[in-house]
Amino acid sequence: MTRIFSGVKPTGHLTLGNYLGAVRRWAEVDQHRAEALFCVVDLHALTVEHDPGRVRRLSRQAATLLLAAGIDPERCTVFVQSHVDEHARLSYLLECVATDGEMRRMIQYKEKSAVERARGGSVRLSLLTYPVLMAADILAYGAHEVPVGDDQTQHVELTRDLAVRFNQRYGHAFVVPRATPPQVAARVMDLQDPTSKMGKSHESGAGIVYLLDEPDVVRKKVMRAVTDSGSGVVYDREAQPGVANLLEILAACTGGNPEELSGAYESYGALKKDTADAVVELLRPVRERHKELVADPAYVEEVLRAGAERARGMARPTVDAAYRAIGLLPPAAEVPAAVPVNVAR
Repeated sequence: MTRIFSGVKPTGHLTLGNYLGAVRRWAEVDQHRAEALFCVVDLHALTVEHDPGRVRRLSRQAATLLLAAGIDPERCTVFVQSHVDEHARLSYLLECVATDGEMRRMIQYKEKSAVERARGGSVRLSLLTYPVLMAADILAYGAHEVPVGDDQTQHVELTRDLAVRFNQRYGHAFVVPRATPPQVAARVMDLQDPTSKMGKSHESGAGIVYLLDEPDVVRKKVMRAVTDSGSGVVYDREAQPGVANLLEILAACTGGNPEELSGAYESYGALKKDTADAVVELLRPVRERHKELVADPAYVEEVLRAGAERARGMARPTVDAAYRAIGLLPPAAEVPAAVPVNVAR
């Protein structure tokens, strides 16, 4: 059976971009067609300056929102990355296979390290090496597919390279996965800067629709979205990125086609109104279910406990095999005990 793995990083509140680009498909498609694992990758949140309490709060919120979005723990495995030691164990082995050049070519490292330096901060080593941890997240479970947005495909390509290299040098240990990007709204852009991804941690948040935003806040953000010069509603990502972003969001919410939808509008105002209404209705059941789950924290805790136990059982045999393949001595407890010898006296 096909196995898929994907995760969400608790560095900010989950957004419309996270939902349309990944989470909705996890719930509507992926968990029904494959053996699926969905993970809150909290170790990745430690690569930049962070508040420990906030990371814990956002990790719980992210897990709760996955469940609210329709991820069913009876169908798939939902867990927190740091609850399964095999992620960190395998990450170091893969660091011993990866190269410095590969890490420094990662686009997200270049972008995020530049931001850190601009703030006057220091760049943590983990920011450079976290794509290897991401590879470990995937390879530990023998995942065949990794549903990701187009901004993460480079990391999946690195994962493939590391798996092939390890297998060739030390013997076959890993399944070589492939990225499976969504067809529409793979990369939802910021409403105030349609040339930039709708990220979780932009300082102002004016161009970001969060999953837990109230309906009136959602409408206000969409109605204030940046559009483009000219009056025609045309789907052209290069010439009219603001309009194209709204059309892609509307298409993803309604199941339409962005180019076909563009012909239905003569003004930006009408497009914005319909897009705002579509987003509010799309997120309404998620917000309502989240409210119910927050009122039952014991249920969420049990889902995460059971999920981590199940994930650990899947990952440990693969990681143990990789340790043996690369040349590490098994712990003494794993060495068969010598047969006692009876000596006549």
